[in-house]
Amino acid sequence: MKSMTAPEARAFAEKWLPAWTGNNPELLASFYSEDAFYLDPGVPAGVQGQTALLVYFKKLLAYNPQWTWAQIEGIPMEDGFLNKWKAMIPVGSTTVEVVGVCTVQLNEAGKIRRNEVYFDRSQLLAEIAKGS
Repeated sequence: MKSMTAPEARAFAEKWLPAWTGNNPELLASFYSEDAFYLDPGVPAGVQGQTALLVYFKKLLAYNPQWTWAQIEGIPMEDGFLNKWKAMIPVGSTTVEVVGVCTVQLNEAGKIRRNEVYFDRSQLLAEIAKGS
């Protein structure tokens, strides 16, 4: 797979990022290849394979059904793009705005084969702790 252009990255993100909202883990997992690798701060060692990813997404999306994600910028890279994003995450009576980046690398079929998510979650964790 070649590098994506910024418009191609935006077009992909416009389909993929809405799948993170609404607690539909099967839809979200459908964007990933059978052998996908995924990591975020909640699973720093990552998970391998669509089956394990679906198990993780079921827990994650059930806990965060109303969060929303939007692309700020897609920066082309080998086999995909670096996705700079903004998430609006409801926590109790407040909404935390988080900006971060993730790598999105696709296989030849256009499915995500590797997705690594990075962001500072200190504000999010502080808001969650207030509700405890």
